[in-house]
Amino acid sequence: MAIDYGERRIGLAMSDPLRMIASPAGHIVRRRGKRPPVAELVRRAAEADVGEFVIGLPLDGDGNETPRCGDVRRLAASLSERTHLPVRLVDERFTTAAALRAIGEMEGTTKGRKGDVDALAATILLRHALATAP
Repeated sequence: MAIDYGERRIGLAMSDPLRMIASPAGHIVRRRGKRPPVAELVRRAAEADVGEFVIGLPLDGDGNETPRCGDVRRLAASLSERTHLPVRLVDERFTTAAALRAIGEMEGTTKGRKGDVDALAATILLRHALATAP
């Protein structure tokens, strides 16, 4: 399961059992001022029989950590502790931009579809993680 962890929404993507195809798997709306929805992520992972988490690490344009990296690292630790599954942090720079570009190339609109953009960003993240997996 790939997670594009945003401030307002969390985009999700899943791979097939052979780890060859990445597909959007929806999104979770975050409530402002509330804790991260770890229980919901764990529930969805259990339903899908997930074997690993891939979480986007929001580095800056130069590849340095941003203040949000701490939030992502805490989420990763929580998921690892609660599920005992491996968690891999992957550079997520430009995944949202790539998702927006892909929608634009298909002459689509993002109006009212921000959750779809986040799920597509998670899919791009997962494709990259699958392609670079050891």
